[in-house]
Amino acid sequence: MDKEIWKSLSLEHAVEIQTALRPKVILHGKNRAEDFETVAGVDLAYWNCGDEEYAVCCIVVLDGKTRQVIENRYSFGKVEVPYIPGCLAFRELPLILETVKKLEVQPELYLFDGNGYLHPRRMGIAVHASFYLNCPTIGVAKKYYKIDGADFSMPANEKDAYTDILLDGEVCGRALRTHKDVKPVFVSVGNYIDLDTATGIVCRFVNEESHIPLPTRLADLETHRRRRELMGM
Repeated sequence: MDKEIWKSLSLEHAVEIQTALRPKVILHGKNRAEDFETVAGVDLAYWNCGDEEYAVCCIVVLDGKTRQVIENRYSFGKVEVPYIPGCLAFRELPLILETVKKLEVQPELYLFDGNGYLHPRRMGIAVHASFYLNCPTIGVAKKYYKIDGADFSMPANEKDAYTDILLDGEVCGRALRTHKDVKPVFVSVGNYIDLDTATGIVCRFVNEESHIPLPTRLADLETHRRRRELMGM
């Protein structure tokens, strides 16, 4: 990853990188949902200070069996990569990888608050990050990312109900209702894992307190806490 080149990134260059990576995505894996011993949630929060934009990345690592937190790390800094629609990973990866380096426990699986294969070029943050993390990844988005040509119907109003999201005739993700009477989340494979296993993991890590899985929920809460602290510096 060349952060200096990314600072002046153009849409054309970003798309070239994504297009080159796409054939390397592996939509299957050997693990079952219950096999992962350590699972991490990743999230970022942004704020402005004058004319400059800052972000904090938090990674929370949980025990895959007990779902207890075993590590919590963060990094923050100025955001230097421009925002390009469909290319969010280029903005977020520098802080994500900086935070990963601080981990003492290396997670066997990462869950991202965002999309994976459910992306116009099949290259959401969960996919792109996987090539640097070298382990399975999953994208879990709270909002639906509208993609031209994508089609799905809302899942039934019951726990763990889902419908597949099709893009150009290919299943690229799922609308998953993790609790009755709540909005669905949108699950997509990042890399090195299949969609059924990814769906099972999301369901396994949802508790009664929230409709999003515990790893990304805790990472989200932590980013807001850290942002408040850092904005007061």
